[in-house]
Amino acid sequence: MLYLQDPCALVLKQLTISQLRNIGDLSVQPCSNINLLLGENGSGKTSILEAIHLLTLGRSFRTRSLKNVIRFGEQKFQVTARTETDMPVGLQFDITTGVHIRLNSSPLKKLSDLASQLPLQYISANCHQFFEMGPRFRRQLVDWGVFHVEPSFNFHWQSYKKILQQRNSALKKRKPEAEITLWDEHLAQHGEQINALRIQYLDKLLDDFRLIFTRLCSGYSSAEFSVRYRPGWAKETNLIDSLGVGLERDRKLGYTRTGSHAADWSFKINNADPAEMLSRGQQKLFYLSLSMAQGKSSINSSRDKTILLIDDLSSELDLAHQEGVLSELESLPVQSFITSTEMSLKQIVRPEKDKVFHVKQGQIV
Repeated sequence: MLYLQDPCALVLKQLTISQLRNIGDLSVQPCSNINLLLGENGSGKTSILEAIHLLTLGRSFRTRSLKNVIRFGEQKFQVTARTETDMPVGLQFDITTGVHIRLNSSPLKKLSDLASQLPLQYISANCHQFFEMGPRFRRQLVDWGVFHVEPSFNFHWQSYKKILQQRNSALKKRKPEAEITLWDEHLAQHGEQINALRIQYLDKLLDDFRLIFTRLCSGYSSAEFSVRYRPGWAKETNLIDSLGVGLERDRKLGYTRTGSHAADWSFKINNADPAEMLSRGQQKLFYLSLSMAQGKSSINSSRDKTILLIDDLSSELDLAHQEGVLSELESLPVQSFITSTEMSLKQIVRPEKDKVFHVKQGQIV
């Protein structure tokens, strides 16, 4: 894996996009703080966010097939950038040769090599639907944060997945009990470590979330916030014992039902489900607060900036609450790219620190 020498190396200072969606050729010089992308619907604002997402994670948030990202009539698209330390980063997808990524002039063989270097979050226009998502989405959300904060997490999680795969294979093939349970001890060791790291992270995240959310929704300033975490096995026992108790059930199912892969979590307000008490706009502010808290929490000794992509900030939020979100972002260690159709937002940002870009028909005008 290729590691960066500079902790803020991947804060983007120049971005060039070629033949992507409705963008022919576009070059933009973002600032390290708030970057507002203003324009009408269909102007290409979200395509700029998609380009950054592709550059840092190697995948799109709009389609699984990168062929759909290529501008009509073209054979490839390309996204390149320079960081604050003038390090080049580039991604190209060609219909014939596939994906090619280069970091600091060196090719990367795995997309994860780049993603591991850069904490990036994408917040969609309908992020209020977070409350309708299942446990898998919530696990991925918290694991993103733990991954970027705790160096040992990836080792435990990758080890856990490999061992779980072996145990499930033994269950599916109806192997003897001894060939199934021989995996239990190591699975439990890594699972307990994952559990401890998740709980530690969620406790810290709740504190940061509470401060941000109550500033954005002042009506909840006196409310009590708590985290409810279910590790994936009965709380009154440990994982190794739970695996033993559930063995016969697992043999009938053909897979391991108990473990860290079945965990779930939620934040509660006055011990109630936020989805049942918040409006759609407040639900969006809830998720925005959670993402901003994660951006703050992901800062450690190896980096001092993260990237936050927010699509259609205006959706579900009035102007006052949009201003509140921008105000929160000004105090956070994030480089943000925000799309909106609300032209009056350009009067709110700080001209000495932030930038406003007007997007029209795939161009900056």
